[in-house]
Amino acid sequence: MNDVETGSARAEVMRGDRFAFGRNWSRFLSLVNAERIHDAAASLTSMLEVNTLQGKRFLDAGCGSGLFSLAARELGARVQSFDFDAESVGCAQELRDRHFPGDRQWSIELGSVLDADYVRSKGEFDVVYSWGVLHHTGAMWQGLANLARVVAPGGKLFIALYNDQGQVSNLWRIEKRLYCANRVARALICGFFVPYWILRGFAGDLLRRRNPLTRYLRPQTRGMSLFYDWFDWLGGLPFEVAKPEQVVRFCRDRGLTLQNLVTVGGGLGNNEFVFVRSELHGTSP
Repeated sequence: MNDVETGSARAEVMRGDRFAFGRNWSRFLSLVNAERIHDAAASLTSMLEVNTLQGKRFLDAGCGSGLFSLAARELGARVQSFDFDAESVGCAQELRDRHFPGDRQWSIELGSVLDADYVRSKGEFDVVYSWGVLHHTGAMWQGLANLARVVAPGGKLFIALYNDQGQVSNLWRIEKRLYCANRVARALICGFFVPYWILRGFAGDLLRRRNPLTRYLRPQTRGMSLFYDWFDWLGGLPFEVAKPEQVVRFCRDRGLTLQNLVTVGGGLGNNEFVFVRSELHGTSP
């Protein structure tokens, strides 16, 4: 990538067109511990329906914090990570330096999933992973098509995309644009939603006789942090959504068969998909 492309993520943040994902991830890194790494690895093996990734080629497209690249490496994969956000690349590099210093089986680069030539240049992979990334690119279907091309015969594509809630999704898109517009709007939005989520969680925990602090002290699903996920959601721009059947048809037309699916049942959040490419056929053009 040239210098103009390298600075494009930062420029979009400054214009209010993009959330500073890498900045949020850099704050999350202080929480990454053995328990979170274990939970991240468990989420991979569960959805992929495997016990190990030993010797597998793993592409983490939009690596974010780098936690799942690290989890894949812990599971024995040869990992290629890339992200459009330079701060996210720095996060992944920090985790590699902590846990696999000098490792030649884990490569980390600055790159865009929307750059078809760049993605294709990485080769083919046994696992192509992009969880909660493509809907933040501004060209979700283009990014998905680029990733579908590099799934090796017999390989798997593991993605998560925001569920299409119709008008509700349109309202969230407006909220995210306001959040990214300026500091005043951001403070007002956080001042409303964060206390609301805290109080709602507190009431729910009391009704279920659970410690209200547990949700903040322990890792969430996939080893994530509820607190940092809130800001990722509130500011997550660009923002695109898809219905599960749209994703299944799109991938089917590119030679991929659905193997595993977990949906949010029409609600808020990510639908998770694992597709597999037949060992008898190469990648689609």
